[in-house]
Amino acid sequence: MLVLFETAAGYAIFKVLDESKLQEVDSLWKEFQTPEKANKIVKLKHFEKFQDTTEALAAATALVEGKIGKSLKKVLKKVVAKEAHEQLAISDAKLGGVIKDKLNLSCVHSPAVAELMRGIRNQMEGLITGLPPREISAMSLGLAHSLSRYKLKFSPDKVDTMIVQAISLLDDLDKELNNYIMRCREWYGWHFPELGKIVTDNLAYCKSVRKIGDRTNVATTDLSEILPEEIEAEVKLAAEISMGTEVSEEDIGNIMHLCDQVIEITEYRSQLYDYLKNRMTAIAPNLTVMVGELVGARLISHAGSLLNLAKHPASTVQILGAEKALFRALKTRKDTPKYGLIYHASLVGQTTAKNKGKISRMLAAKSALAIRYDALGEDTNAEMGVENRAKLEARLRYLEDKGIRRISGTGKAMAKADKYQHKSDVKVYDPSGDSTLPTTSKKRKFEEVEEAEEPVTPAVKTKKPKKEPVEEEAETSVTAEETPKKKKKKKDKKAEAAEEAIKEEQETAESESTEKKKKKKKKKVKEEEEDE
Repeated sequence: MLVLFETAAGYAIFKVLDESKLQEVDSLWKEFQTPEKANKIVKLKHFEKFQDTTEALAAATALVEGKIGKSLKKVLKKVVAKEAHEQLAISDAKLGGVIKDKLNLSCVHSPAVAELMRGIRNQMEGLITGLPPREISAMSLGLAHSLSRYKLKFSPDKVDTMIVQAISLLDDLDKELNNYIMRCREWYGWHFPELGKIVTDNLAYCKSVRKIGDRTNVATTDLSEILPEEIEAEVKLAAEISMGTEVSEEDIGNIMHLCDQVIEITEYRSQLYDYLKNRMTAIAPNLTVMVGELVGARLISHAGSLLNLAKHPASTVQILGAEKALFRALKTRKDTPKYGLIYHASLVGQTTAKNKGKISRMLAAKSALAIRYDALGEDTNAEMGVENRAKLEARLRYLEDKGIRRISGTGKAMAKADKYQHKSDVKVYDPSGDSTLPTTSKKRKFEEVEEAEEPVTPAVKTKKPKKEPVEEEAETSVTAEETPKKKKKKKDKKAEAAEEAIKEEQETAESESTEKKKKKKKKKVKEEEEDE
């Protein structure tokens, strides 16, 4: 009987010397207590060593999946086929069935064979010659790591823990930098307050303070490497008329040490940002194209890992980071938030407030696909992300242009501006707007028009005897009085009513005044009589 034994270093074929010992399964372990006893039971016939870890991994994965690898097939054809009448003891029944079908070799798998394999494994160093124990252990460790990575489909390049830690550290650095810079500006502001207003950039401010030191040194200090010429001249001018207080050299030394810290942290932050950008491009290239490095890293950090983020639906990705607002909205029965961390993506930021909700929803849907492709796909290119981003940008342009439509006519037609033509119209001043008096009513105007339309008969002078001039004058005066009376009848009705009311009030007031005067006179007369 032959025994197929798989090791991390290669395949070993053993020849069983005493098959009668295999019948005693319970006491078989005693035969492998020492290497000498083990050599009496089995003997190494052939050993096929693996060339490298890649070949070992291919062979191991083939065995795990119950297939015959190239190296195993080569060994079986070379050694076992010569002794086809011998049975082949194997540790996996599934593999035995495959070998029997392809190579027509009889395979055996039983409890005795399993106990035999255990014994060979215990005394492997003594049975397999030419392999030092250290090499076997190193190859076993390497194969174990490679096999576990393969089984989990895990790549060491896709370590998203580094992204989670890097983005958290980046946020912490931003907070610390802000505190340090505020402290530096406030501290040095006692000595040279004008510098803070002139130099707005924080890093340039700290570098300037580091180079200047005491403000009396500004005139002799060259700041051309840090500041532009105009600002440098302004700083030097402000230093001559500065209102700041005098400080000691020890204070200046502490301020300069703080500036060194700010400069170092700023440089480290830029270095960390470059590292994060590279890691995001390697781990999640499609997500990086869709939302950018920082937003993508924050989404991964919030979910815990890239795989956890891939399990979330698009609706969750859309509001990830706004959980507090979501639950508050559900509790108070108000509108739920439209976006969370994804709000800081460039596509959402460049849209109008009206379309932010739509774009964030579409971006979350495409980002969810990109995340799953990055986490579970085998390719590491960003073609899918670029394609989806182009679609989103086209959709964004459509939404932005949709509002610029013609109100009348066909709704689909775009609004077209008419060609400008200069018209030189001479406008005449309208004096009707100057009058502050109330305009006449329409009824009055209408009546005046009707009266104007009536034909006016001209008075023809006729010679009459001198005796009747008085009568003619009377008649003409009557006719002249009647015509304006007709016009003024309606006008005077309201005026007469108002005048009558005013007259009545005046009469009552006069009567009251006369009665008062009479009473006063009576009182005076009585008083005079009493005095007399």
